[in-house]
Amino acid sequence: EVQVVESGGGLVQAGGSLRLSCTASGLFNTYAMGWFRQAPGKEREGVACISWSGGRTYYADSVKGRFTISRDNAKNTLYLQMNSLKPEETAMYYCRARPYGGIACNPGDSGYVYWGQGTQVTVSS
Repeated sequence: EVQVVESGGGLVQAGGSLRLSCTASGLFNTYAMGWFRQAPGKEREGVACISWSGGRTYYADSVKGRFTISRDNAKNTLYLQMNSLKPEETAMYYCRARPYGGIACNPGDSGYVYWGQGTQVTVSS
């Protein structure tokens, strides 16, 4: 059983920054990974995704230039640096692991078979 655990969420003022972390057991260095978020009453969306090596990344248009996804395979850890946060980005943020098929960032992708409980990010105005 692959365990995925997110951390780093919290309350931040608009314009502030947070860094989310995600650790995953198993063959982490072979998984494509992604950060997804879901706000109450809204659909889940792919925020940022990264290939197993870190050589390829994808960002939602709404976060380009403000968020950075990265990974440290030696530490089995995925990161999401979030800068210039906006109130509308208040959501539960989830880390998900995709063992096969490479990078993808569609929240409905069936390849993301492992995910954690999420970490809450609240951005106050």
